[in-house]
Amino acid sequence: MEDREGRPLAMLGFSAAAWRTAPRDACIGWSPEVRERNLQRVIDNSRYLIMPWVRIPNLASHILSEARRRLPQDWHDRYKVTPVLMETFVEIPRFTGAVYKASGWIRVGTTLGRGKYDRKNEWAKPRKDIWLCPLRNDW
Repeated sequence: MEDREGRPLAMLGFSAAAWRTAPRDACIGWSPEVRERNLQRVIDNSRYLIMPWVRIPNLASHILSEARRRLPQDWHDRYKVTPVLMETFVEIPRFTGAVYKASGWIRVGTTLGRGKYDRKNEWAKPRKDIWLCPLRNDW
């Protein structure tokens, strides 16, 4: 996102969803088989940065609202898949997730702190709150 002079205000990154997250899967009601079929319809908000010099009230929630509106079509145009849900992970206690809450996202649980590549049950990563945002009313 840029201002009128083309200076960057904020940056968002989206990627494929986490393969398996128990709180998300439980909230949705997914079995492993259903998750495998439908995971491509979930998008991870993997990066969200507002430039440190930017001081615009309510900008953070405005950006998330704009992403919620535009992302389904943009994602479909690029990947030929229509997403129905966004997820994100907010490191605690470093961040509170207040902007996601203010934008209508739903906190569904907390990670165990294993990280996405852990295969040895090493609990070495920060715990993160898991937030979901439906992109359709019938998700």
